[in-house]
Amino acid sequence: MGVKGLQGFVENCCPDVCVPVDLQEMATNYRQAGHSMPPTLAVDGMACLRHWYKCQAWVHGGQWREYLQHLREFVGVFTATGIRLVFFFDGVVEERKRAEWVKRRLRVNDEIAAVFRHIRDHGRQPGREMFCLPPGLATFSRVALKSLGQETWTTVCEADYEVASYAHHHGCMGILGQDTDFLIFDSAPYLSIAKLQLSRMTTILFSRERLCSTLRLHISDLPLLACMLGNDVVPEHRLQRLRRDCIAEYCRTSSGSFPQADKVFAVAEFVRQHRSHILKQGSQGIALLPLSDEDRAILEDGVQSYVLPGQESPWVNHDLPCSTSSFLFERYLDADILKASKEKHINCESFMVYNVLHDGVVECSNTLEDAKDAELPPQAMLYRPARERIYGILLPVQTQGSSGFTPPVVKEWFVSPMNPLQEPDRVSPCSLSLPGGHPDLKVLWFGTKPDVKGLRMSTFLAIFDLQDLAETGDRLDPPLIAVVCLVTYLALQVGKITALTRCFVSLWKIVCLIILV
Repeated sequence: MGVKGLQGFVENCCPDVCVPVDLQEMATNYRQAGHSMPPTLAVDGMACLRHWYKCQAWVHGGQWREYLQHLREFVGVFTATGIRLVFFFDGVVEERKRAEWVKRRLRVNDEIAAVFRHIRDHGRQPGREMFCLPPGLATFSRVALKSLGQETWTTVCEADYEVASYAHHHGCMGILGQDTDFLIFDSAPYLSIAKLQLSRMTTILFSRERLCSTLRLHISDLPLLACMLGNDVVPEHRLQRLRRDCIAEYCRTSSGSFPQADKVFAVAEFVRQHRSHILKQGSQGIALLPLSDEDRAILEDGVQSYVLPGQESPWVNHDLPCSTSSFLFERYLDADILKASKEKHINCESFMVYNVLHDGVVECSNTLEDAKDAELPPQAMLYRPARERIYGILLPVQTQGSSGFTPPVVKEWFVSPMNPLQEPDRVSPCSLSLPGGHPDLKVLWFGTKPDVKGLRMSTFLAIFDLQDLAETGDRLDPPLIAVVCLVTYLALQVGKITALTRCFVSLWKIVCLIILV
């Protein structure tokens, strides 16, 4: 994540950029400076997951109470020192970063395969050095933090951008995360979650001012530096020839130290020289660079991705990267539904719905699945029938007699061991088998009549194709209903694919009936 090679550069070549700080002391100084809000940290929740998850049996997962206690302790320490936390979690994967997302997902697939090889060879889970995050941890962490009374948001554009924008707009004390992009944004100070010592409330502050001093750049030059080094928007290989020319020129006139440092110093020298041309000629900087039109366009896009609201860059025309584009499927839906889906998404009250309606795209990251286990199909395939029915609630479905109608299609980027992720799967909405026909989404979401509760339950059961449980579902508490439906659905889906589980399916049906009686 972040800028290629910059983390190693600042830690190994620029120790002055890495400033040890005491968070309690920072908070005291912040209050004394007369800010109108309490000391606040904008927290990149995704970057904190590894720091939070200390449970030992990480391959098995499921240690909810233990994990919740770790979060409670984390929040409690900051609360005790009067520091307010505002958490942000990724809500979308921007298409311009899709290639990098795919690359990371395939790399993690290899890491997961190594975990299962270790288990087969040694009969136990590997050590922490092979640790992989349990599936769904980011989603459940939002629920946990909200249950602890914490302000928690899901983003509608790139998370790094929203975190930096919030911190800049609200004058936050700092940004807590682990991504060198936060060193590039002209925003609040960037504090390391990886270096955080919670018991002492100390960490490392990566100073962008000191980085600029070392490289002899302005803060407004850092976005161009980041893009030329390579980041999520501008792939590292894209400007390789230009970087190579920069390094050759730098090494010809300077005594190099080692390659990584030379690369950063060389690119910084290139940026500094071209900035002087801007001041002389008064033109947009990137237009002067020796690049093809295609490379110039992607470089401009990358630089714009760091420009926050109210800021301008000398290198590009000012344009905000977080677009206010319309919903892809808005012609099919009522405005109240679209508004509610966005609000629920931002408030961490809904998962996937906003992405379907706004972009027509959903994704699922890596899960701990053994590619060598031929008995169990990938979870992406197991849950597809349920997702098709969910799409059928949200979007119009192709029906008999609807000639000339082209139904919407949802693009799915779902990671599984055998999926090369070269393109998304295109999934069509599927109708639900309900006596009253297709349910009205406005009624399901906003209805207040007495019979709406029953409609919601029958629709929920129809998603899992478990309508035969409708009459007895009211006897169970909602959490137990969810467990019964989930396990029954899994058993039935696996039973359709492997004969081995058919006896288990029959047994589980009996158990469900006993529970429901």
